[in-house]
Amino acid sequence: MDAGAGNKPLQFDAIPVATPPGGPLAVELVPAPDPWEVARRLAHLPHLLFLDSAEKHGERGRYSYVSAEPPEWLTSPDGRSLDGVRYGLGHPWVGFQRVLHETHRKTCPDLPPFQGGLAGLFGYDLNRVFEDIDPTRTDEFNVPAYAAGIYDWVVSFDNLRERTWLVSMGHPERDRTARKRRREQRLSDVLELLCSPCGNAPRSSQNPGVDTPGSPILSPQFPLPGFPGVTSNFDRAGYEAAVRRVVEYIHAGDAFQVNLSQRLLAPLREHPLELYGRLRTLNPAPFAAYFDLGDFQILSASPERFLRVHPNGEVETRPIKGTRPRGRTPEEDAALIRDLASSPKDHAENVMIVDLLRNDIGKACEYGSVKVPRVCEVETFRFVHHLVSEVRGKLRPGVGPLDLLAGAFPGGSVTGAPKVRAMEIIAELEPTARGPYCGCLGWIGFDGAMDTNILIRTFTAGRGWVQFPVGGGIVADSDPAREYEETLHKAAGLLRSL
Repeated sequence: MDAGAGNKPLQFDAIPVATPPGGPLAVELVPAPDPWEVARRLAHLPHLLFLDSAEKHGERGRYSYVSAEPPEWLTSPDGRSLDGVRYGLGHPWVGFQRVLHETHRKTCPDLPPFQGGLAGLFGYDLNRVFEDIDPTRTDEFNVPAYAAGIYDWVVSFDNLRERTWLVSMGHPERDRTARKRRREQRLSDVLELLCSPCGNAPRSSQNPGVDTPGSPILSPQFPLPGFPGVTSNFDRAGYEAAVRRVVEYIHAGDAFQVNLSQRLLAPLREHPLELYGRLRTLNPAPFAAYFDLGDFQILSASPERFLRVHPNGEVETRPIKGTRPRGRTPEEDAALIRDLASSPKDHAENVMIVDLLRNDIGKACEYGSVKVPRVCEVETFRFVHHLVSEVRGKLRPGVGPLDLLAGAFPGGSVTGAPKVRAMEIIAELEPTARGPYCGCLGWIGFDGAMDTNILIRTFTAGRGWVQFPVGGGIVADSDPAREYEETLHKAAGLLRSL
């Protein structure tokens, strides 16, 4: 795959779509272009956002979105800039709330849900905004703790119906005439980019090579056996010792479960979009994404939804806890599914996180509305089987998606229980900052709807490297050797794409 191959003009008719008064301007693109071709075609624009249901898994992987060049951009200068920042003046949520309050717009119910709005990264290190958590010992990369744009146009794809639209909202104009003019201009500009005979190569990566002065001074690294050039911030003995320390904390009553990760690292030797193209082919996922922050890029093959809010205020979260590798034969694969489905340990871990998430979303939901319609069902992906549950609720009047996100962040499936103590143990035992890993990436629409993933199975490219932590939930009877092996099962798709 050549990242520069997205310069071939796309051919389609742009058919106007009826939308509500005051709503977006929209056209349907017929025949529907491929999402990956559209993303590559627009990759030269700043802050490309590609929310990519690369695994089209029914309703779960139904929609994909491409946008870029947001007229507003909100970010923390680096991963350390949040020290001492709490609710109140300077809190990032204040800026997000202001923007969403000022930009509420009508949307069209006949189109895919995201029709423009706030979209981007909420990294794991935002946990220090909401709780008094010490930073981890080393942060060599200083990836922004949050980075989001206000996207005013979107190419949206309904993968189930095989239809595509271009939607333009006219942000940030407030005057009706000016907003109408901007809607028309932005829609025309994007159509021209998609259809023009001379294409554009992806924006050159701003990441220096690993041997340049811009490369960070790394914490101690240990070769990963069997994968030349890939290192970890733990050797095997060190990771297993950390697992034993977590088990000691659990037996002492500090926690019931802690998600412990090791960070894998490899040199970045190609454009990040090229690497993402290979990742989405080898390891397709329903909540995959490519997001260009400028100095860093997020390349995610996430299988896990974090929080979804429908326009009517209904809330959904789908925690994953419990993993088995895929079998080499159909018989072995079926045996691994049975083993996962009948595992008391994996069921206990999953139910523990379900209880935590019931509490987390309950902070923002109507009393009595929180339900668990699915518990511990096996779902199969390219390289692993997962145990997945579903928790639903209904937002209270006056409570918005950012309130829900603040009360549940970061996701319980990637921290542990109780959450605050689990995060303290993570900060003590993991040698380096998680960065985007175990945060979330997604969107909050102009109409107040929201959809976010959990950033697992994710590369962060920047400063000449790609980093990709992998982890697992540690409980009282965890076996250190097996827990180490599980992290490598989860890394399989990422390692193969390298």
